[in-house]
Amino acid sequence: MARADLLLDIVRAGAEGHQELFRKTLEAMIAEERGKQHNLLADQLAAHLRINGSTARPTRTLTEPIGDRSAFAEVRPRRDLASLVLPTVVREACLELVEEHHRADLLRSHGLEPRHRVLLSGPPGNGKTTLAEAVAFELAVPLFVVRYESIIGSYLGETAVRLAKLFAQVRTERCVLFFDEFDVVGKERGDVHETGEIKRVVSSLLLQVDQLPSHVVVIAATNHSELLDRAAWRRFQVRLPLPIPTKEQRVEWLRQFESRTGLSLGHSHAKLAKSLGSISFAELELFALDVQRRYVLALPEGDVLAIVNRRLQQWNARVKPKAPTSRRRNG
Repeated sequence: MARADLLLDIVRAGAEGHQELFRKTLEAMIAEERGKQHNLLADQLAAHLRINGSTARPTRTLTEPIGDRSAFAEVRPRRDLASLVLPTVVREACLELVEEHHRADLLRSHGLEPRHRVLLSGPPGNGKTTLAEAVAFELAVPLFVVRYESIIGSYLGETAVRLAKLFAQVRTERCVLFFDEFDVVGKERGDVHETGEIKRVVSSLLLQVDQLPSHVVVIAATNHSELLDRAAWRRFQVRLPLPIPTKEQRVEWLRQFESRTGLSLGHSHAKLAKSLGSISFAELELFALDVQRRYVLALPEGDVLAIVNRRLQQWNARVKPKAPTSRRRNG
């Protein structure tokens, strides 16, 4: 049985001849039925959407579903929020977002919709993609990761058209749509170095994000929030920082790693976290997996303490990225 509010909206759209309301309501109904695994009914509704879209608005292509899913990679979420090491404020915000979607009917009975546009900002390697996966897991929906190589075209207007097709595809599904490195397509339009085509793409993208129904959760991640268009900021109802982990967070990650793998690293978590220094979760995982790899290869006489000490020596001697330096141009 479809939600009562959707039934009322579809009746009102029919009575008033309101094509836009009809389209949005039908898209929401399709997503609702797909979420219940009522795929036959969802396909029948989608067929009506195509018919009405072509007869009522022959010039509009945004509602035409596409069979080709090359614009994104579908990921089956496997990690939940409880398994992640997160700042308290980030964990609480994500749990609140999940609760809003689980209790969306209550919100709608009061004329409210759950929030569904999230911006994650912070240095690379600190769990932005993993957090998007965990949100999808908690919502029990697929994670769609946008593939820029399939979106960005070399011809005038091509990128905007492909973005429109991408959004048309996801509008009728309950999902998390993830834009990694969002600054690639969401750049500041006031930048004098950007072309008119980039500015048109940003305008099209922001319009599409605005028009998405609340059953599509958009999560955008950026390593360079300063590059984002100022208008993009206000589109996101939830804005969360994911900074370099603190020593306490590194300790907790190491504890979870030992618990998950059954491998003791031979040092106290606090000592090891201090020795490794201020590093990202991705680097922390690289180190721990390297230790585990060497330990497995050294079995049955593997000395994990000696392995960790050797890895620490190599870790401290590793090549590190240098900060970019500005060069003065002559003339």
